[in-house]
Amino acid sequence: NERVRVLEYRDRPGEKTHQHRHPAFVLYAIEPFKRTITLPDGKLIVREFKAGEVLWSEAQTHIGENVGQTDTHVIMVELKQDTADKMEKK
Repeated sequence: NERVRVLEYRDRPGEKTHQHRHPAFVLYAIEPFKRTITLPDGKLIVREFKAGEVLWSEAQTHIGENVGQTDTHVIMVELKQDTADKMEKK
């Protein structure tokens, strides 16, 4: 809708994304997984989730890689920027 975009994301161990950007988002882990996030400045973040865990993140650009032994399976709810801008102006 005009406020959020909902995505289902899956990948397998060893798979890696190209650099991409997400607006602020909430991530819900459907299954446990482990991955690295590489930020544009080279900083490496290791994230490991149990099923049912939730993460809030500000907007970010990154490369993700599944470095665990299980598939990544998540639901992401991205906040659309123009909606946040409109709310701030009210």
